[in-house]
Amino acid sequence: MLQWNFVLCGIAGYSLNRESAVDPTLSAQTLMAAISERGSDAAGYCFRGPGLELQMHKRRAGASELLEEISVPAGATQVLVHVRDYTKGHPSLNANNHPIRHGSVVGIHNGIIKNDEEIFTKYGFERAEPDMTVDSEAIFALAERERSRAKAFEQLYGSMATAWLDERDPEVLFLARGIGRPLWIGEGRHELFFASTKSALELVEGYAEVRLRKREIAEGTLGAAVDGKLVRSEAFEPDRSFTEELLPAVRAPEQHQFCLARLAALATAASGR
Repeated sequence: MLQWNFVLCGIAGYSLNRESAVDPTLSAQTLMAAISERGSDAAGYCFRGPGLELQMHKRRAGASELLEEISVPAGATQVLVHVRDYTKGHPSLNANNHPIRHGSVVGIHNGIIKNDEEIFTKYGFERAEPDMTVDSEAIFALAERERSRAKAFEQLYGSMATAWLDERDPEVLFLARGIGRPLWIGEGRHELFFASTKSALELVEGYAEVRLRKREIAEGTLGAAVDGKLVRSEAFEPDRSFTEELLPAVRAPEQHQFCLARLAALATAASGR
């Protein structure tokens, strides 16, 4: 039976302590494969760590086209992963695809922001690139302006599960959930993983050989993770008047099947190195 949900994209990522033994590349590949069914218009990831500047890779293609190219250095401690099923901001312009940069902030988003143009006008924000129209940029423009204060996101009208990195806060990975989109975290001894689905975290447990305490983040929550631990959580009140059309939870089943098969082969190869 086809499952229906408010689903458009998939987000995932992690924050690691330097003592974590998980393979950073295989973990990122696992997350990409796990969320691959949630969109095929574009896929991307970014990473950073002590002594590593933030690097971003994305393309207009499904996760299957990027999975084997994912490469995360051993020193990376923060990763964001995204697959896109676009609504606003055509994927032919790669700047519209995630991760999205606005100033010092680079982030990923699952959902729809309906008042993005109003936010840009209110604060006099300029698009990161002149032809960008993606609605998600409004989240990261506010995050940059307000230094990721939770209350800032009460201005947004729409649905949101999101994560971002700010180059002014090199140790912090930010997470936030508004309404209408799921967001799960899994906490290990030296690592924190997040994803759009609980099943994505379960896949990580298998391939990264880590045990995670899994829970869903409540709506209206902003969290900050440092060195694999959630160190801060703030509440905000999202606009709950927003409603949207129901969509299928699985948007790209063929991507998921292919990526899971390739992930198994990649994991076997990694174990033999």
